[in-house]
Amino acid sequence: MNIGMETELIEFKKSTGELKEGIISLVSMLNKNGRGVLYFGVRNDGEIVGQQIGDRTMREISQGIANAIKPQVIPTIIMELCEDKNVIKVTIEGDEKPYSAYGKYYMRSADEDREISPQQLRSLMLSASDSIVNIESNNQELTFSQLKTLYIGNNLALRENTFKQNLNLLTHDGTYNLMASILADVNSYSIKVAVFSGTDKTNLIKRNEYGYKCMLVAVKQVLDYMEALNDTVVDMEGSLRKESKLFDFSCFREAWLNACLHNRWSRQTPPAVYMFDDRIEIISVGGLPDGLTLEEFYEGKSKPVNLELQQIMVQLDYIEQTGHGVPLIVSRYGKEVFDISENFITVTIPLNHKRNVEGDLSKTAIKEMDRSDRKILELMKENSNISVSEISRQVGLGTTTVTKRIHRLKEVGIVERKGPKKTGQWIVKQYNFKQKKK
Repeated sequence: MNIGMETELIEFKKSTGELKEGIISLVSMLNKNGRGVLYFGVRNDGEIVGQQIGDRTMREISQGIANAIKPQVIPTIIMELCEDKNVIKVTIEGDEKPYSAYGKYYMRSADEDREISPQQLRSLMLSASDSIVNIESNNQELTFSQLKTLYIGNNLALRENTFKQNLNLLTHDGTYNLMASILADVNSYSIKVAVFSGTDKTNLIKRNEYGYKCMLVAVKQVLDYMEALNDTVVDMEGSLRKESKLFDFSCFREAWLNACLHNRWSRQTPPAVYMFDDRIEIISVGGLPDGLTLEEFYEGKSKPVNLELQQIMVQLDYIEQTGHGVPLIVSRYGKEVFDISENFITVTIPLNHKRNVEGDLSKTAIKEMDRSDRKILELMKENSNISVSEISRQVGLGTTTVTKRIHRLKEVGIVERKGPKKTGQWIVKQYNFKQKKK
């Protein structure tokens, strides 16, 4: 009779003559999963051979475990009869990691027991507890329409009854995990892009929020917004004409996608983008992954913090597993653009020339305007004293909505209000009314 295969949770030993090896397997499984099962009387291919059981057999197993495993655990040891052959089943659970066997530490990998140092074990334990697939989501009422749309757009099918398991959106207990929350249609994570006038954070002139939705949708919106700000500037040096972009968008893209992939989402802080007159800063939470050296990082060697999220981003063509992102940035800007600490990684991309903040933003805002925005501007241009309530009536939108739209237009320098509240005037700037209306 065959009872299956060895796994990260199950180990087979032919007899109690392999008690020491069996105890090491128990510790490996405890450190990896917090539980494990050991059978005596079963070959490693799952075939039952039987175990001779004497008066002291069960006691020797119990005492061996008590003497070898620290901190102590109390196993459940029972005898089972399988096709007229005796086997011993040892079940163990514990939540006081790390555990040692005979003074050494082990970790389960597939069906193997690997010895590791206490420091390595602590790092692995911290990494495991920080994993977005192991942390239960606070919200268990999640939907994934946006994620499904992304897969459909890549000609990939998701089976309704299996996609949660296939995409690792569930914990071991079958509840939604933190990655599911990040990729859900509605969540509590807001990805921010802040634009400042000057070279510090004193004067905030624009803040866009792309969160509270499927993270991958928000990531793409940030890329689209930053690409819209990346204007071409013409420099004339004598008779030479030189065109250049504000920044290298391919480098920004790699830095931004890496920030989203490797961010420590368990710390409840999404990555962010800050744009100044002279640079762009991309900030992610968490330093280098455990076990990855700085030299390996610059060489493009990858050790994903969020492996399961990486698999999804590869499937949807957000990233490639070539490891070329960091080397690309280093080749263009040098290693000094990376600021790596224990808690953050900041990538600073310098701008090729001093930008016109209001000009950049107003051009982007004009591209994003709809028919109602254009109508508001036309009404202001025709009558600089027009009231918000009158604009609301002619545009066909509520006063609150109109007020929000005007506030946005003022933020990017397209509209200015001069004079007292009741008798002041609207001044429309930086807008060409000959543009084709949407």
